[in-house]
Amino acid sequence: MPQNINQPSNQIRLTNVSLVRLKKGKKRFEIACYKNKVLEYRSGVETDLDNVLQIPNVFLSVSKGQTAPSQDLAKAFGPKIPLNDIIMEILNKGEMQVGEKERHAQLERVHNEIIDIVASKLVDPRSKRVYTTGMIDKALDQLSSQGGMVHKLEEGKGSGTATTTNGEPSKEKVKEMPSWTGVVTTKSAKSQALDAMKALIAWQPIPIARARMRLRVTCPTSLLKQAAKGPAKKDSQEDAADGDGEKSTGTVKDRVLSYVEQIETQDMIGSEWEVVGFVEPGAFKILGEFVGGETKGRGRVEVLDMAVTHEGE
Repeated sequence: MPQNINQPSNQIRLTNVSLVRLKKGKKRFEIACYKNKVLEYRSGVETDLDNVLQIPNVFLSVSKGQTAPSQDLAKAFGPKIPLNDIIMEILNKGEMQVGEKERHAQLERVHNEIIDIVASKLVDPRSKRVYTTGMIDKALDQLSSQGGMVHKLEEGKGSGTATTTNGEPSKEKVKEMPSWTGVVTTKSAKSQALDAMKALIAWQPIPIARARMRLRVTCPTSLLKQAAKGPAKKDSQEDAADGDGEKSTGTVKDRVLSYVEQIETQDMIGSEWEVVGFVEPGAFKILGEFVGGETKGRGRVEVLDMAVTHEGE
């Protein structure tokens, strides 16, 4: 029995790896990474490549331990491209090969992140208190198990009008409403959380609404009684739908207060009027544009709290 077995110089054996593959120049190249680290790197959580790569090399086959010859790399990526740049391109653009356990762990991480985001942004509209993550999870499960409730109504009694005879939305109306079909790993947790919030608010499996923003609005007192040019909040939504056009009545002060659901404080400070209050997140941009336009940049809207909620006792 031979005492020494020579392994080819371009073969490196690695185990317990997560592969990232990229096909370029009719060849497939692979890099060997630590499990769970590729997603962390791509999301910006991990920035140290030493914690991502098992070995700073490019392979034709990691499972066989076969490294990519330099002539193959030069032909595919270019003769003057450094190895590190090639590794970075594969890491950023390559397809990640994920095992079943890793895929499940990844899905669970994204799921938990989505639930945390949604729970921090939505409240019970009656008590203004946040829901627990468990209640949010259960509500989303209800939506996903019913396919966003779309299939239920599409197979039901929709008549093509705005509502059915029993008061439910019609099939055509349902198609326009946001739906939630569950967590995926191909989209970011933030974008999925936004989709989940839209579906929850649209379908109301539990009484739910966006947590309000706390803002400070400041305007010169000389402009408060000036006739406003733009429509008030409810006019801009309802009248636009009715096609009645812009409303010309109301002062700048009236219009600003029309966006504020609840006033916390209202004061005159020198030559400026200041109001602190709570608004719906969707009204923030419109309010900012209104104040900027009406005051020609002399007024301002400041965010004091992005999402005001009351924790359950």
